[in-house]
Amino acid sequence: MDSIEIVLAMLLAVVASAYLVRVLPVSIPLPLVQIGLGALIAAYTGHGVRMDPALFFLLFLPPLLFLDGWRIPKSGLFRDKAVILELALGLVIFTVVGAGFLIHWLIPAMPLPVAFALAAIISPTDPVAVSSIASRVPIPTRLMHILEGESLLNDASGLVCFRFAVAAALTGAFSITSASLTFVWLAAGGIGTGVLATLLVTSAQRWLSRRFGEPAGSPILVNLLLPFGAYLAAEHLHASGILAAVAAGVTMSYVELSGQAMANTRIQRSAVWDTVQFALNGVMFVLLGEQLPDIMEGARVSLGQSGHLNPWWLVLYAFAISFGLMVLRFAWVWTTLRITLYRKTRRGETAPKPPVRLLLAMSLAGVRGAITLAGVMTLPLTLSNGAPFPARDLTIFLASAVILISLVAASVGLPRLLGGMSFPAEPAEQQEEDLARREAASAAIAAVEQAQVALMQKDDECDMYPEAAGRVIALYQHRLDTTGVDNGDDARRFRKLDEAERALRLAALQAERRTVFRLARNEHISDEISRKLVREIDLVEARHKG
Repeated sequence: MDSIEIVLAMLLAVVASAYLVRVLPVSIPLPLVQIGLGALIAAYTGHGVRMDPALFFLLFLPPLLFLDGWRIPKSGLFRDKAVILELALGLVIFTVVGAGFLIHWLIPAMPLPVAFALAAIISPTDPVAVSSIASRVPIPTRLMHILEGESLLNDASGLVCFRFAVAAALTGAFSITSASLTFVWLAAGGIGTGVLATLLVTSAQRWLSRRFGEPAGSPILVNLLLPFGAYLAAEHLHASGILAAVAAGVTMSYVELSGQAMANTRIQRSAVWDTVQFALNGVMFVLLGEQLPDIMEGARVSLGQSGHLNPWWLVLYAFAISFGLMVLRFAWVWTTLRITLYRKTRRGETAPKPPVRLLLAMSLAGVRGAITLAGVMTLPLTLSNGAPFPARDLTIFLASAVILISLVAASVGLPRLLGGMSFPAEPAEQQEEDLARREAASAAIAAVEQAQVALMQKDDECDMYPEAAGRVIALYQHRLDTTGVDNGDDARRFRKLDEAERALRLAALQAERRTVFRLARNEHISDEISRKLVREIDLVEARHKG
């Protein structure tokens, strides 16, 4: 099968997986379905896709990490920055040391530097895998923000540890000073490059739009290319391209607050990015499934490297390492939580203990994914003296097995751990939304009154403007009445009334759309008119659903 046909087959597998998860009688997480379809493609073609790790990093990770950084709630990211840094930096180093010695103890035939390299590459959690699992699991909002922030930031620390472990295996030497300085440059250089890239590109685009106008589709294409530019610039400076893509996305979210982009551009861009995210997420897991033939072949070669002949030893190693990662993660989370509670108690603050089930869920949520797979593939084939790199196939097999086990464990375990748990609502979010609605409605009413006066001055037939303004103002006055009450029962009643009104509006919009389609099918209106009307209805419906 040619490369183009394989790519088309993978995209079709992504589309098919979205329907299969709805059709299958049992609830199977979407990533596992996509891995299974990838394995079927590999079985049909007779081999997996020959994946270049550097190309894989460049094509898939920058846009996905950019989008995650763009859309992650910044209030949660900065509110829990201490916890996120503890997980993204402290937990990674703790995991590398603990899991490294565990792996070397389990498999004495694997040299200690190689064991540390394996521990380092399986230490970062994967934001794409975390998001895919979380979409089907009722994870508390704050916990989800912490997991997303951790997975976005722990890649640099894990990859730096991996790089130095591989260097130690190649040369037999390791310098903590050199490792620390390299980590600082990777992090600082990557973040700075991402921030600078977004600011420069958006400023240039804004200047060009003001001076020459905005070509259709150009802003969206520039936005799609931005994460690749940030990633490549950082890699050229020997900084972290991963952190550059994340920083570019976070910066983009602040640039958006200026409101410079046109409404139509925002709507189209959101649709394009949703499609890109769905396609790339799916293709990554399909690719993982297509690697299964090579992984199985690696498992056969790994038997001799592990010092055993029974293949069940490999299964035992994979589950032991995965379980060890969960134990290390639980120990770190429990210890840091106890320290945090102790500090709050010393300050006289009340700090309720989270349930143990939530801590266990935090341990299971450490899902590994594409970063681990692509990183482990970069292991060199030979040492500096020309000898084969020790236990390379075994390392790749174990890393791949840990990815699959973590996906299955999170997919199966998280719904059972979190099922039936009631999580307290976060009133701050509702208060912020009410404040925004009140302020927006007040500003809208003032703008309507000003526009009414201006239009009446320009038009001789001005008797209809007060009536039109009154109808528009009534909508915003209802919003003020809905969000401005303090009584709990009244607030719930108004919100329920608002939901009922929205449901009726959506039903009316659906009837409108059906009628427009029927008129177009019967050739009572042109295709151009039908597309225009349907787009207007879609935009209104999107606003009400949002």
